[in-house]
Amino acid sequence: MDKAKFEAILPIIVTALMQKIIERKGMSQDEAFSRLYGSQLYFLLDDERTKVWHYSAEKLFQLFEEELNTGTFELPEC
Repeated sequence: MDKAKFEAILPIIVTALMQKIIERKGMSQDEAFSRLYGSQLYFLLDDERTKVWHYSAEKLFQLFEEELNTGTFELPEC
């Protein structure tokens, strides 16, 4: 995917993930923002080459929650 398309789709993915974090974890928008943007998951999500952006918002939330609870996560096999 070219850079322009990726930069257009990433905010949509992040918004859906942020909504899940706020609703399910009971975090404020600021806390969810801080936790997500400081996570290893976001580091990978922000890199188009990792293809993490292909995962559903639900799967991304599960990975985020795993990272919150354990400090790490494992990407699913493709």
